[in-house]
Amino acid sequence: MGFKCGIVGLPNVGKSTLFNALTQTAAAQAANYPFCTIEPNVGEVAVPDPRLTKLAQIAKSGETIPTRLTFVDIAGLVRGASKGEGLGNQFLAHIREVDAIAYVLRCFDDDDITHVDGRIDPLADAETIETELMLADLESLEKRVPALEKKIRGGDKESKLALSLIERTLPLLQDGKPARLAQRSEDEERAFQALNLLTSKPVLYVCNADEDSAATGNDYSRAVEERTASMEAVCVVISARIEAEIALLPATERAEYLEAIGLEQPGLDRLIRAGYDLLELITYFTVGPKEARAWTIEKGTAAPQAAGVIHTDFEKGFIRAETIAYDDFVTCGGETPAKDAGKMRLEGKEYIVRDGDVMHFRFAN
Repeated sequence: MGFKCGIVGLPNVGKSTLFNALTQTAAAQAANYPFCTIEPNVGEVAVPDPRLTKLAQIAKSGETIPTRLTFVDIAGLVRGASKGEGLGNQFLAHIREVDAIAYVLRCFDDDDITHVDGRIDPLADAETIETELMLADLESLEKRVPALEKKIRGGDKESKLALSLIERTLPLLQDGKPARLAQRSEDEERAFQALNLLTSKPVLYVCNADEDSAATGNDYSRAVEERTASMEAVCVVISARIEAEIALLPATERAEYLEAIGLEQPGLDRLIRAGYDLLELITYFTVGPKEARAWTIEKGTAAPQAAGVIHTDFEKGFIRAETIAYDDFVTCGGETPAKDAGKMRLEGKEYIVRDGDVMHFRFAN
């Protein structure tokens, strides 16, 4: 199951530096973790999770395989992209293919790096990106209304729901607000996502700050953080330059370097984790002497569908899941002690998998 986070931004905001740092980090992980660069602008990175390392140590697993997240470096945006300016059509098409969007915003001063608009204003940059996406959504929805009205006259119930969702979304877009703020019930979510709106996707604001502000942020990044509080979005402060340097260091030297600049962990780890959480993903584990492995599923996934992430046969023939909570596995010291202590549960088809579950699936061939 692949989850993609698209990286977008205006020219000269550090987008390419950030993506290169991500791919260099992934390449550095290759000695221990699976990694592939699918295309020059696509890279998969391991999602940091110390729980997996702990489980592997307890089980003396021969291999440790983390779950992964895909980042896509999307062609740079220019004002007028919604009308085809620059690489507008390509830009919008690539965004439709991702599950979440990371806006890289310039939060640093540097006279040697010009800004496309001649000023440093991350909030204005964010509004430029969002405006182009909203204009594209607005045009898309307005074009659909006549066809839906025609289908409704023929008694089509799905079209009636789609039009209702559009009628709730259009006023937001016309008022300069993203589609993700549209009111809808849980039962309507699938139909809403089927509209495939650019501004319905969850957003991660990445504040690319100068090296001195990487740990504490600055006035630019604080302004962005205030904005995100009311936009149902997440904000991460990072220094792309520092991350590029960290990515090239041997693993043994990274902790010392981070401590020297006042950071507890690489900003990229926080970015990857934030992207994972933004998509409302959780992790379950399979653990044994051969390997300890993390698996990505969406929050709310039932046990058979979680098993299907490993192999479709597991879902089709699902019988039950032998399940141990992560804390119980660690406290008891492994699968057998946890089972002896009565901490292993037998869960059926209705069980909703929890983050951190250690699972073994039983299925019929």
